This record gives sequence, C-alpha cells and structure tokens, in this order.
Amino acid sequence: MRWWSNAFVLLLMVFGSWAVAIAAVPLPKLNIDPKEVSVSGLSSGGYMAVQLHVAHSSTIKGVGAVAAGPYYCAESSLVTALWKCMNRPQSIEVQKLASITQQWAQRQEIDPTSHLQRARVYLYSGTRDSKVDPGVVAALRSYYLAFTSAAQIVYKSDIASEHAMITANAGQACQNKDKPFINNCNFDLAGAILNHLHDGLRIPGTTEANQTQLIEFDQREFIQGHGMAPSGWAYIPSACNGGRAVCKLHVALHGCQQNVSEVGMAYVRDAGYNRWAEVNNIVVLYPQTGSGATNGCWDWWGYDSENYAKKSGPQIKAISTMIQKTITGVK
Repeated sequence: MRWWSNAFVLLLMVFGSWAVAIAAVPLPKLNIDPKEVSVSGLSSGGYMAVQLHVAHSSTIKGVGAVAAGPYYCAESSLVTALWKCMNRPQSIEVQKLASITQQWAQRQEIDPTSHLQRARVYLYSGTRDSKVDPGVVAALRSYYLAFTSAAQIVYKSDIASEHAMITANAGQACQNKDKPFINNCNFDLAGAILNHLHDGLRIPGTTEANQTQLIEFDQREFIQGHGMAPSGWAYIPSACNGGRAVCKLHVALHGCQQNVSEVGMAYVRDAGYNRWAEVNNIVVLYPQTGSGATNGCWDWWGYDSENYAKKSGPQIKAISTMIQKTITGVK
C-alpha cells in the first residue's frame, strides 16, 4: 500500500497547489485618488515602506514606519543591517544617507526630493523593543528632517511595547515578542497612522471590519520570484468595488516572519487597518513576501537586488505597479 500512499500524497500536493493558485484573482480595477496614496510597515516592512516612499514620493503622500530606520540604512550590507540599523543607532550616518538620497534623485533613480517637503510621516517605537533600538527610529526622524519640517512628523515613543504591531484590542500581551507580532497595548496604532496620513477620517464604530471584503490577489501579474509570494491580499470596501466610489489607498507591509505562510491571516486581519478602511473608503493592499525571502523579510539590505532601494528594485517596482494599477484602473 505504500505506493498508493505516496501517490495520494502527490495528488494532494498537485491539487492543493492548484486550489491555492485558483483562489487568487487579478487585482481588480479600482478608482483610487492619486493624491491619497500612503504606505506603512513594521520592521522590515517599515524599512520597505520608507524605501517605497522615498523612491516614489511623487505618488506616495506619506509613510508610517514602525520599528524601522533611515532610507538605505543598510547600504547593501547584511552586517550593517544587523548591527547599525537595529542595535547601534549612534553609528548611523544620517547626513551621508540624506546625501545619497539627493544623488540618486539627481540621477533620476528615485523621485525628486522636493516631493518630500510636503510628506507626512508617522513614526513609532516601543520603549521595550528589544529587536530594533528606539534610537534607530529617532535616526529615521532625523533623516526625514533633512527634507521636511518637524510639523509634518509625528514620533510616538512612550508605550512600553515590544517589537510588534500594536493595537487597541487584538493580539497578545503588549510586552511579548513572538509570532504573530500583533500586541494588544490599548493603542490603535493603525488608526493613528492613517489619521496622520489622510485628513478628515471618520472614527469607526464598535462594529468590526467586514472581513468578507478581503480578497486574495495574484501577485504574479506584477512579479515572479524575487522573494515575493504568488499572491497577496487586499481589503476593498464595498463602495470601492468596481470603481463605484473614488477611494484612498494604503499599502500595509508586514514584518519578518509575519507573512501569511508564517502567521496565517493575523497581520491582514488584526493589524487594525481594515476597520478604518471600511468606514473611510480606503483600499488596503497587503503585499506578501514568499519562500524566497530571507526570514520572510522585505529586501532592505540587498538579499535580492543591489538596486533594492531604488525604483528599479524588483520588490519596489512590483508594489509601485500594483499602486499604479489601482490609480489608473477605473475612471
């Protein structure tokens, strides 16, 4: 019977893979206001959010970065990433990184830095974060101050939270540091980020987000390989379906070991963005890293491409193309 057992396992693998493949649909055509696009992320997702923002600052109006440091902090070195950019903030050369940003903008490898003058920036660090030193986030604030005013930046660093996306009522204890890295700290961080990046948002009621509005979309339309999964997720409020309403767009990027294959739907469902999205017509994209990504992280030190922080970086190019599809989809 062993041959039958092996054959059965093979069939499960084949049809299981097929079922996963057909579950994902093309990213639908939407009607996104091009002036209302923002991005945020945790840890490696925070670093990628900053990279996306700086590289495409003409399109992305603002950024939320949780437990992350300055643009191009790692300077294409894993050693630098693990040392300076996580535990040795005093060694981060902010002026040098700002100068590199200017040089790349002049070479048109990223958008002109003039767009950063009006950027909105929300930064967060927990006082008990043992993974990314709070000083690293302070260095990110100093980096942005090279391009924009202090009035445009919010830096919250007064909650005794560990390395996690913190929420008002979902997740584990605030001082935990393990999967799924969603911690209940009695603070709505996703809401604070969205309210700083977008004006006039309505406060959600006690009703949770309608999780039936979550869809799995095919990322292979935008990229194959390069550390990204075959599919990503999106929360699309009913008013935004089919382009019926002009909507806002927020890209929410998970951290290392926090993609769907690692923690299931925890980040997609519980990070806190969807309830705000539902009542404010905000489409939330949750791009996903895949099996080719080191530790499930986004490429913020060059594990996939030497151009990882530029427009030509494969992951940045893929996500920016997702954004453009939602903007140019339905008019």
